[in-house]
Amino acid sequence: MSLALSSPKWLNNSVQVLISITCFLVFLIFDLLDAVFCVIFRYLDEHIEGEASPCCCGGKKEKNLRDDEDDGVSDSLYKRKSIFREMGFLQFERKRQSLNRKCSERPMNLWSDCGCDSCLSWVNEGDYKLHFVVKEPLIQATGENCREKASENVIFLHGFLCSSSFWTQTVFPHFSEQVKHDYRLIAIDLLGFGKSPKPRDCLYTLKDHVEMIEKSVVQPLQLATFHIVAHSMGCIIALALAAKYPQCVKSITLTAPPYSPSEGNGACLNALSKLAGKKLWPPLSFGSSFMSWHEHLGRCVCLVFCRNHRIWEKVLKVITRNRDLHFLTIDLTRHTHQSAWNSMHNVICGGAKYTDSYLKILSKSGVRINVIQGDKDKIVQMECCNNLKLMAPNAEINIIPNADHGTVIFTREKEFAHRLEVTWGVFQTALYHDF
Repeated sequence: MSLALSSPKWLNNSVQVLISITCFLVFLIFDLLDAVFCVIFRYLDEHIEGEASPCCCGGKKEKNLRDDEDDGVSDSLYKRKSIFREMGFLQFERKRQSLNRKCSERPMNLWSDCGCDSCLSWVNEGDYKLHFVVKEPLIQATGENCREKASENVIFLHGFLCSSSFWTQTVFPHFSEQVKHDYRLIAIDLLGFGKSPKPRDCLYTLKDHVEMIEKSVVQPLQLATFHIVAHSMGCIIALALAAKYPQCVKSITLTAPPYSPSEGNGACLNALSKLAGKKLWPPLSFGSSFMSWHEHLGRCVCLVFCRNHRIWEKVLKVITRNRDLHFLTIDLTRHTHQSAWNSMHNVICGGAKYTDSYLKILSKSGVRINVIQGDKDKIVQMECCNNLKLMAPNAEINIIPNADHGTVIFTREKEFAHRLEVTWGVFQTALYHDF
């Protein structure tokens, strides 16, 4: 009797051990392949461009970093565990550095990145600025009482591997007439994504992202006050931006925020393990871990898909018999390997070092924090939302039933737009009540 009862538990433990061993072996092979492709890409870079592109395999000193101690670079870039890197597998590759040839003029993009007119449209603009879409309020578009009543400003920040279309194609059409009449809606392509600049030598740190938003949007549009709405990776950038302008931000709405506590010295590595831990299942988690742990294998994927995105788009149009592909399909390849790799580590993982201090600043300043989270989200677990609530007790938490990382907005666009209007409207009502 006791043997029968214990059998399911024993079987479950055995399955878990088998899965763990399989996962270890699979990622061990990936680590080996990543080390091999490190040598291959260095060789190809030297012969195609005249010099090898720096990578994270040789340690932090290989990068041309600023002298200040806190340069915004995540520990997850250089301290990810790899048996072959620790064994000195790349010693041969490092000895070859002295053979580099100096090229007279470096191209704006790597040979492994796409060089089409669309992907390099930002190069000819001179002073690099972010691409953004502005939906002006009708009150300004018509000139009606524009001097008597100033419009509200809202900045929208998208998540990883997306663009401003994430907001303009989903939520924007569902706002009420009052919002369309009084609010200026600003959807931004973050640095390294969409139609925004993708400089090859940029580290894509939180500071880089925030400074580009200031330079491209906040200062030119003279935004004295504004609301912020963000999704996924954009939430970390939103917190950094809001913490820099706590007196200007009226409210901040964080949708599926990849929050990880800043406690301890290994905050960045903890964030990497929680948000992109090595897993074989489900497929989305496997893809996230594969691309986040293996720099050069990720570059292979970008070489095949991003560099040849025009070919893949034509193939998809033939297969689907649709001339207009979904914006998510197009946005998925509108980045370089460097912009995606560095943003993943220096924003999502590296941001873990700062998010607690950002939340303290916003809480102290009385900024309204609204969090929207799907209870079926497998990318950003409910644990992230609960931990954020502990750090910012005044944050309003809205759990959306049967919603995951994407459907927390997709298929619920009208409901999501209404939630935003409630956030903005309630804030104004409370403000007027205080006066």
